[in-house]
Amino acid sequence: MHALRMQAIKAVREGRTVADVADAFGFNERTVYTWLSKYAEGGQKGLQNQPKSGRPKTLSDSEMRWLARTVRDETPEQMKFPYALWTLRLIREVIDQRLGKSLSKATVSRLMKVLGFTAQKPLYQAWQRDPELVQKWETETYPAIRKEAKKVGATLYFADESGLRSDYHSGTTWAPAGETPVVEATGRRFSVNMISAVSPRGELRFMVHQGTVNARVFRDFLKRLLVGAERPVFVIVDSHPAHKAKLVQEFVESTNGMLKLFFLPPYSPHLNPDEQVWAHVKREAGRRAIQNVEQMKRIARKTLRRIQNLPDLVRSFFRQPECQYAAL
Repeated sequence: MHALRMQAIKAVREGRTVADVADAFGFNERTVYTWLSKYAEGGQKGLQNQPKSGRPKTLSDSEMRWLARTVRDETPEQMKFPYALWTLRLIREVIDQRLGKSLSKATVSRLMKVLGFTAQKPLYQAWQRDPELVQKWETETYPAIRKEAKKVGATLYFADESGLRSDYHSGTTWAPAGETPVVEATGRRFSVNMISAVSPRGELRFMVHQGTVNARVFRDFLKRLLVGAERPVFVIVDSHPAHKAKLVQEFVESTNGMLKLFFLPPYSPHLNPDEQVWAHVKREAGRRAIQNVEQMKRIARKTLRRIQNLPDLVRSFFRQPECQYAAL
């Protein structure tokens, strides 16, 4: 926990907002502000755990280290369980089998929180992803692209597409216990699609489009990126068919080197910092009772413009653990 607190303090001192740090580390903002206060008063010593009196530990220090290492580095399937997720019930069963200690689910929940673990919705990774290609991208391919961009003075963007649907909702609301609240929403389904591009320097360019994002729409977005450009523009995207279509290739060739496209490894959206843009837009839109497509477009554009005016926020997308390779 001391190391975790120091990492959070370092992230804030390097320019990340308290809200971003709290979200990345899985704590609330009040906790991070408490750490900042203790660090200001006593430095690293102020962040150290203080001895506590009370009942003996449920698990010893070595058992706690074993538990943390097991849940972090192993999967239930690797331990011969027919499950894919670490649930409290399964962790309790592992502790009983391996350590010979029978604990309640409440105790196991408390232990996991002490270790810095939280219950989270997992990201399902495509089995087709090639770890060797990912590593090569991070250590060889992208550094070469960045070197070339620096040599010719090119602006480098990561681009991606996403969509908003009227039946998508997020967030929670307070209500009396046992009385599930109802938020009225339209029963009609409609959607809008968006394309955006972010740069390590904190720039954001975007386009909101009603309808499928095909090769023609993607080409139009690339044209927008070139408007006013005095130096080359490098764009990194995934291998979606629209990005590799003949129409797009012909346009790229017609720019005489002013535009270049590069492609991420297959099944690797985690390498694209632009994915963070969609997380913000969908979180904002998911809290609204959207009645029609025009309202949805307005909300999408308003949220994207707000992000566009916060270059520090855009730069923070590149400091996410899996995108740090692309940060300046």
